Amino acid sequence: MGNRLSKIYTRTGDAGTTGLGDGARVLKNSLRVHAMGEVDELNAAIGLLLCETLPEDIDALLTGVQHDLFDLGGELCIPGMALIGEGHVERLERELDRINEGLEPLKDFILPGGTRAAALAHQARTVCRRAERVLVALAESEDVNAPPRRYLNRLSDLLFVLGRELNRHAGRGDVLWQKGRNA
Repeated sequence: MGNRLSKIYTRTGDAGTTGLGDGARVLKNSLRVHAMGEVDELNAAIGLLLCETLPEDIDALLTGVQHDLFDLGGELCIPGMALIGEGHVERLERELDRINEGLEPLKDFILPGGTRAAALAHQARTVCRRAERVLVALAESEDVNAPPRRYLNRLSDLLFVLGRELNRHAGRGDVLWQKGRNA
C-alpha cells in the first residue's frame, strides 16, 4: 500500500466532491462514485455473511470474492485501470457449476430465507444486482471494462446458488413461493 492514512478526515470532501485514485475530483453523486459505493456495500454484505459459520470451501470462496470486490473498487476509482479480468469471471463460473451440481433442480421460485446464512446470501445477491445496475448505467456514459459487469452478473447468480446450498447444508429445503397464498 502506498500512502498510509494517519488522519481519517481531510475536509476535502466537505463541498460535495471526492478524489479518485488518478487525482481527479468528482461530485460525490456521480455514477462512478455511486458504483464504487455499491461495490463497497456489496463487500460489506458479504463480510456480514462471512460472520456466520459456513462450510470451509464457501468461506474461502467468499473471502476471495471480497478481495476481488476490493480490486473492482480500485478499478472504478482509477478510470482506465483493469484489475478484474475474464479469469475472475471464469473462476466464478467454475464455482457456480460445482456448487449447483449438488443441488436439486429448481422447479419453483424460492423466497429468500431458510437459515440466517441463506438469507444473508440472498441479501448480498440483491445488493450485487444493484451494483451491477449502477455499473451498467456508468458504462452508458463512461468507459467501463466489460469483465467487471460480467463478474457482478455471475456473482449474483453464485450468491443465489449459495443461498440454496447453505439451506441444504443446514438440512433445510428451499423456501418455496406459493402463488396467491394470501388471496
